[in-house]
Amino acid sequence: MYIKNAPELIDNGQTRAERAARGSAIEAIEAALAAVEPGRLMRSKVRVSGDQLLVEGRKTVDLARFRRILVIGGGKAGAPMAQTLESLLGSRVTAGLVNVPGSQLLAGSKKEKKKGRGSAIRLHGATHPLPSREGQDGVREMLDLVGTPAPDDLVICLISGGGSALMPLPREGVSLEDKMEVTRSLLRAGATIRELNVVRKHLSAVKGGWLAEKLYPAVVLSLVISDVVGDRLDSIASGPLYPDSSTFDDAARVLRRYNLWESIPSGVAAVIRKGAEGKIPETPKPGSKFFSKVSNFIIGSNEDACSAAVRRLSSAGQKPTLLTTSCEGEARFAGMFLGSILAYAGTRRTRPTSRVVGGETTVTVRGNGRGGRNQEFALGTALKIDGNKGVAAIFIGTDGLDGSTEAAGAVVDGSTIRRAAALGLSPEEILAQNDSFRLFEELGDLVITGATGTNVNDISVSVIAAL
Repeated sequence: MYIKNAPELIDNGQTRAERAARGSAIEAIEAALAAVEPGRLMRSKVRVSGDQLLVEGRKTVDLARFRRILVIGGGKAGAPMAQTLESLLGSRVTAGLVNVPGSQLLAGSKKEKKKGRGSAIRLHGATHPLPSREGQDGVREMLDLVGTPAPDDLVICLISGGGSALMPLPREGVSLEDKMEVTRSLLRAGATIRELNVVRKHLSAVKGGWLAEKLYPAVVLSLVISDVVGDRLDSIASGPLYPDSSTFDDAARVLRRYNLWESIPSGVAAVIRKGAEGKIPETPKPGSKFFSKVSNFIIGSNEDACSAAVRRLSSAGQKPTLLTTSCEGEARFAGMFLGSILAYAGTRRTRPTSRVVGGETTVTVRGNGRGGRNQEFALGTALKIDGNKGVAAIFIGTDGLDGSTEAAGAVVDGSTIRRAAALGLSPEEILAQNDSFRLFEELGDLVITGATGTNVNDISVSVIAAL
């Protein structure tokens, strides 16, 4: 079980119908998380037969023709991806290094870097959501490991959600501290992941296609687990191996949109200004030779998780509908919209029904409270389903973390607002202070998973039980 407090969450339902709805929603989330376990995704999409490596039944690589097979990359799913790949390739792997969250390193490690027994691929501890020197050191070691790439080298890159922060290497003129400050400011301002990545690409020496330039002329195979709405390869981990169509002008526009241009570090402003004036090179664009030997494959995404949830609900006798895997926008307002859909459906139920939503919303931080986008999404939904019997919904980040809290998300039902009021909590005031964590903590409705080792955006499952 991924959800450690599932029994308590189910028991928090005030009626039998609410407990049934909560239970069905939780079971669907469990199925969704299991479907996107990185090792499972790798084994289902990557196969080795003799000297042939087959990816998704479409790409065949003759392993025997390469002098070296190197593995590099970074992301929240990096550890299980690397371990599974090495189990498939065995002694064919020459060497490797993958940046992963420090908390994922094997228990008992006393160092940031960990080399498993008999393993050719080292796991290197880094940080997320803000970059750090540990991550920067890891990227430099990856590039040192590759050395001077040659046409008979195969570099397999493992990329997953969180890769932007976990694989930092600022371009000349920008310090790591500068990148951290800009990243922090954009996150607090409610910038989307796409907007954040536009800026990060133009401050990086490896993102926005620059890693492809550094690996050329080696053959590069990129295996990707997507944490980006729409699965855009130019956005996942800020597109280190994919052409970048954005420009320095676009980066400046993002910063101005959030009123940050005047407050960003001088080094960042200078680099973006020079780039806009054509004084330093733009990120590699479509048609560049650097991408001619790169093959990118998305082996897991939010759709995999949502589809698994739908299958589980269907097998349980529900009538599930996948509303979207591209939900974006301000979290509380997305929640109110979803809640309105559920309230309407609840008045017309003839059998148990359910709704699945995937994507990634944002939160514009205005208060000093604690919370995350899934908790605000949940509270917005609760406002609209207030008083609806037998309606419940669960909202989680598939990485097991929501905002800066230790929770993955929250569960709500038709009694959430009434229960909050009984404790003297005003949902409107809670939202104004971005303090949704406090409300759900007092209600006992926080979802606790711990780090799941994967990241394919967020998912919510809403169930309308029979009465």
